[in-house]
Amino acid sequence: MIDEKIFPFLAEKGHVISLVGGGGKTTLMYNLAAHCARKGWRVLAATTTHIMQPPGGVWAQTDAELFRLWKCGSYAVAGTAAHGGKLTAPPQAQLERWMTLADIVLIEADGAKRMPCKAPATHEPVLLPQCDTVLAVAGLSALRHPLREVCFRAELAAELLCVPQDAQLTPELLANLLASEAGGRKAVGDRSFYVVLNQVDTKEQAALARQVADILKKFIGFPALRLISRKENVHEQRRQDRVLHRRRMYRKAGSRSAEPYSGKAAARCKRPEPSGRVRQPG
Repeated sequence: MIDEKIFPFLAEKGHVISLVGGGGKTTLMYNLAAHCARKGWRVLAATTTHIMQPPGGVWAQTDAELFRLWKCGSYAVAGTAAHGGKLTAPPQAQLERWMTLADIVLIEADGAKRMPCKAPATHEPVLLPQCDTVLAVAGLSALRHPLREVCFRAELAAELLCVPQDAQLTPELLANLLASEAGGRKAVGDRSFYVVLNQVDTKEQAALARQVADILKKFIGFPALRLISRKENVHEQRRQDRVLHRRRMYRKAGSRSAEPYSGKAAARCKRPEPSGRVRQPG
């Protein structure tokens, strides 16, 4: 579950949050979006690079689709169709307009080719001027493996860390990669910055994650880190998929739109009249 005590920006409307790094950024972004949508917020997720098309019918291409998803209590994903079942950045004017309508915006701001960590290239990350918070994500499955096997743009990471590409990634090296202004903190500036340690699936990985967290807190003074297992991420994604499936079934049946996320929020759909029955005026 997402803990707002660790990530206080999720308790406040108006933030534009960018996710960078590797090790499950897209799944994390959708889970954060689902968390906020359950509170009845209008949540927009997008990319400034490329992401896989989202499951569950949450991709919005028009204003009508955007408002329909929000009305039903779902988050919406903005993007332009690309090859390979991916989405790329939506048109700038559309994204900026939709951002002004949303209560919170989550943006994947770089890619990692499904690898658990990365070093950014010259053109990365793509942070919008509106972004006020950056989450640097890394997968703990990368630890104790050679950089070249687990790090996207391993040659850049090796140069940054002053080690060969065959060097094993240790907690110290990962902490330095995340904390570096040429790594996880690149282009962050005065924005709020958080580290998310993902893929903490075993007791050994949990112990290694605590080492990374201790290094970041002790020597760099980072205010917030979050340890997330793949099981937790997958469980959250499956829960969201079930909610979206129920919502589609409600719409198909024409029943009233349930509000799984908020007791306050969205408008309800009218229940259809039974077959053969004519509604009387007045």
